[in-house]
Amino acid sequence: MPADLIIYAIVAAGLVFWLRGTLGTRQEGDEPATPPAPLTDIDKPANAAPDAKGRPVKTVETPEAQLLALNEDKAGIIGVEDLAQDDLIAIMGADKSFNIKTFMAAAQDAFVYVVEAFADGDRAALKDMLAPSVYKAFEQAITDREGREEIAQTEIHSIVSAQIIEAALNGKTAAITLRFVADETSVTKDKDGKIIAGHPEKTTRMTDIWTFSRDIKSRDPRWLVTETRGDFEGDNDTIPNAE
Repeated sequence: MPADLIIYAIVAAGLVFWLRGTLGTRQEGDEPATPPAPLTDIDKPANAAPDAKGRPVKTVETPEAQLLALNEDKAGIIGVEDLAQDDLIAIMGADKSFNIKTFMAAAQDAFVYVVEAFADGDRAALKDMLAPSVYKAFEQAITDREGREEIAQTEIHSIVSAQIIEAALNGKTAAITLRFVADETSVTKDKDGKIIAGHPEKTTRMTDIWTFSRDIKSRDPRWLVTETRGDFEGDNDTIPNAE
């Protein structure tokens, strides 16, 4: 895997995990070898020609060039809506380490992992990925589910699209909102194993809108999920709406 597409982040246990380094969807049966680390946008030096002393030279793309390349995605899986482009350029101008392709690849992996970790009731994993207020809502939903002695199972088979629909830079805080459309299988069982919601063999297309935020002046490279919202047609009601 090329070094410029590896994303590093420090998790609570001090372990370093890797996220996928190519754009696209997560296909059914293509399971990640390890859980992803909290979303970051650290862009490692590109494979450019070395300087006169043999040192690697990083090729810096302008924000406009990065957006143009992203929007040329022929499959239409990833992209940036017109209304978000100016604010996204402002974020890239303020945070020179930001790479849009790296961010989009990491955001897709973070989305898959958070959705499945929530179904599994994996509080530790969620705490590393979510802002405190969002984690509180997710943790309460897990506690309520446990109180009812229910078991949830969710598998995301593929991400159909991941589109940036909003962006904002307020002082030092950058926020990027994505609309994820994914095909998933979700089922909830009671304590006796009886299915009370969903279907283990029926794939449903669901939509989620999530906001990732980061203090761009902080040494902490993580983008945390600061909002999950719905209440629209196709909303994934298995995930709490929180901010």
